[in-house]
Amino acid sequence: MITEYVLFSLPEGISRDEVVAAMREVAPRWRSEADLIRKTFVYDAAAHQTGAFYLWKNLASAQAAHGEAWRQGVRAKYGSEPRIVYFETPLVVDNALGRVIDEGE
Repeated sequence: MITEYVLFSLPEGISRDEVVAAMREVAPRWRSEADLIRKTFVYDAAAHQTGAFYLWKNLASAQAAHGEAWRQGVRAKYGSEPRIVYFETPLVVDNALGRVIDEGE
């Protein structure tokens, strides 16, 4: 599994409500990603940034989902370059589901 951390800056003056509304708007699109296990949206008002943590089945799917077209959309909407970092994720403790997700299973 791969954890992908995506972060980008927000334009001055954008409100939390606007950011959350944008999150809600795109959430259904991420439901259709077969190799996406989980997406956690994040927001930092003080730093004027937003993004997400994604848990993917594999790196190729993560990279495909955030290709140049997606990056161009972020640039157009928010005026910033997204920063993306990938981490190998061998194990996840998921208390909401009451289980451990193990890459070996």
